[in-house]
Amino acid sequence: MKSKLFFWLLTTVVLANALPAEAQPKIIPRIGYLGGTSLAARAAAFQGGLRELGYVPGKNIVIEYRYTDGKIDRYPALAAELARLKVDVIVSAGSTATHFVKEATSTIPIVMSQDSDPVGNGFVASLAHPGRNITGLSTLAPEIRGKQLELLKEIVPKLSRVAVFETSTQPGNAQALKEIDLVAGAFGVKLQYLDVLGPNDFEATFRTAGRERADAVLMMVPGRIAIPRRKEIADLAVKSRLPATYPQSQYVEAGGLMSYGVSEDDLDRRAAVYVDKILKGAKPADLPVEQPTKFEFIINLKAAKQIGLTIPPNVLARADRVIR
Repeated sequence: MKSKLFFWLLTTVVLANALPAEAQPKIIPRIGYLGGTSLAARAAAFQGGLRELGYVPGKNIVIEYRYTDGKIDRYPALAAELARLKVDVIVSAGSTATHFVKEATSTIPIVMSQDSDPVGNGFVASLAHPGRNITGLSTLAPEIRGKQLELLKEIVPKLSRVAVFETSTQPGNAQALKEIDLVAGAFGVKLQYLDVLGPNDFEATFRTAGRERADAVLMMVPGRIAIPRRKEIADLAVKSRLPATYPQSQYVEAGGLMSYGVSEDDLDRRAAVYVDKILKGAKPADLPVEQPTKFEFIINLKAAKQIGLTIPPNVLARADRVIR
């Protein structure tokens, strides 16, 4: 009897281990995504990157999207919620999101889809060797500010004074301001820094720029504050008859004059590559932070006409996209 019982138990164990893989429960990875604003294009770019790697949201991967809708005080609760869900990876869409996710967890891998200064913001030890649970993509590209000023100079030949809309509390802001100061000095352009701390500050800021006789506006306000108001900002620029350049295409699509900056869609697609590597066992500490490789220049001719501006043909020829 003992030998029969032993044989029966052994057979049961062997058969259980021999079940086909499809008969065993599959664990579907869950990804958290934290951002300031809900932009369909960015979500589509991230999901597109995942699909290229064989992940189909809702089928073999789950994405938990959380957005603050431009309200910074919502970040701590949403970051903590994603940490409690014990997702496999958290993607942070911007410096502010990364800051609060970093506060919420030191164990869950974090992928930055974009950050202006990961080292200066204290997120990684270095770009080559992040050293912690955070890695991803940086928007760090010193030439951007110079290019934006150069383009303004080309479309406004008598450019002498530029109003810089910025947010002093934004992580990485100091580095960006140093870059723009250097370029402005080389161009002989005087900068007028105007601090925008909230979404309700834009109307007053444009009035100040006009009163101080600015020739143009360079937008450096973070997307969490400005993008939800992009249509209002574009309308205020037209009303003030001030040529303005923006860092992202969303402003131009909403009626702004022009944008030059890092392609955020490209960064979101590349963030999916980091997610894939981490799900396959890579550690964030060992994955170098990558810098931007794709930039885009977009012009809105309708906005130019509204403010009485003629875009030189040589500038138009360099645009990646022209909105008519």
